[in-house]
Amino acid sequence: MPVEIASLETLCAQALARPPAQPVIEFQGEWRTWGEIRQVAERLAALIDASGAEAQAPIAFVARNRPSAIAALLGLIARGRTIRMLYAYQSGAALARDAERIRPAVLVAAREDFSDELICVLREQGTAAIVLSEMDAGALPGLEQSRADALLQSAPPPRIELLTSGTTGPPKRFAIAFDLIARHFVGSSLMQASAEPPPFLLFMPLGNISGVYTTIPVMLRGQRAVLLERFTVSAWHEHVLRYRPRISGLPPAGVQMALDADIPPADLASIQSLGTGAAPLDPTAHRAFEERYGIPILLSYGATEFAGPVTAMTAELHARWGKQKFGSVGRPIAGAELRTIDPDTGKVLPPGQEGILEVTVPRMGPEWIRTSDIAVIDEDGFLFHRGRADGAIMRGGFKLLPETIERALLLHDAISAVAVLGLPDQRLGQVPAAVIQLKPGVHRPEVADLEAHLRRHVYATHIPVAWRIVEELPRTPSLKIDRPAVRRLFEADAT
Repeated sequence: MPVEIASLETLCAQALARPPAQPVIEFQGEWRTWGEIRQVAERLAALIDASGAEAQAPIAFVARNRPSAIAALLGLIARGRTIRMLYAYQSGAALARDAERIRPAVLVAAREDFSDELICVLREQGTAAIVLSEMDAGALPGLEQSRADALLQSAPPPRIELLTSGTTGPPKRFAIAFDLIARHFVGSSLMQASAEPPPFLLFMPLGNISGVYTTIPVMLRGQRAVLLERFTVSAWHEHVLRYRPRISGLPPAGVQMALDADIPPADLASIQSLGTGAAPLDPTAHRAFEERYGIPILLSYGATEFAGPVTAMTAELHARWGKQKFGSVGRPIAGAELRTIDPDTGKVLPPGQEGILEVTVPRMGPEWIRTSDIAVIDEDGFLFHRGRADGAIMRGGFKLLPETIERALLLHDAISAVAVLGLPDQRLGQVPAAVIQLKPGVHRPEVADLEAHLRRHVYATHIPVAWRIVEELPRTPSLKIDRPAVRRLFEADAT
């Protein structure tokens, strides 16, 4: 018989009612208690009420990885408020454009997010502003009252609206209902028994789907957590040494970072498996990590549009199939079904043939969701991610996948990370360009050396026409390569 799960609002209210002296989040070396978390949540609720915002009006939230932001998230959910997440790490002008587009009744953010441009937009449209400080909340002077014209034709069930990463096309706003979060993210988590688990390391951005489906369950089951504002391999290393977890995780880029940091194998001896997802993992780094540390890396695949992961390589699957299925992101989970289709005819392809991936997952409904990902599903049902169909570079009559060039470059002994993109070309339409990050302490290779290396692995059409060697590739808060920032490296030179 299925276990009845309370509403997400009730579960958050119960969490906020825990003993006030009980520690819950360690941040920058200091433990924060449930009493402090509840104080921020209650203060935020009072300020929203005082602003005059309608009860069903969505609240815009610029969520940074800080205890006050987690408190705000739990408090907003407990009050049944729909939350519209805004991307935290962007310019003031870009954040102002986002606020102007969604016209929220109230916007909640850290003090440094309130640029002059944003304040001007909020004032013009009558949006109330609430500032999250260390462990407090306060109204921004002059913006205490909400005068925004809320579009409230109906009051849908409360939800969290997130920006997708583009798996199914251009990024767009996507809503995940509280009920779905309670049933599929939190329900099974609450039933996991563990006498005294080590503090969970939270490093995924709170405003992303990965941050939502890790942070909320950890908080609601009452597990202590160590919170990182931004991921660093040194902080991850310290967490492993202090708490000796059996299961750990890294963003895909963190795997190479750990190798580059030359962490001694004994330091990671407690870890029995390491999970990663959210972006493709370079197979060279994958193999090197497993060989050096003897720790199986368990890949997964998911997206905001699927409300989380839909495939996973579990420890059991890895034990049986690991070497045979190296590089696979696992088999379907959560009742998901997968298929690949021919991009031209739409015909469903047999096992082993590369095509465009489509997914159906019960928690999102019965429809097939078409992605922009190229994939292979083998005869045993394992998924292999091959790259993005919409990232192809059209060089004259040749179609080049950036991932093909990136994989080949990563075979070079000096290269730690790489990003390849297409630049406009008057004659050919597009040409490939590459930005590379070197491993620590290696000799800087010449472009001729890099081209000679590439020619051993790919066709001549794939050789980049422009190169940049940087100390560190630009990345998003979730440690994915920041493709727009990479492109700006070349645009700045052109200017």
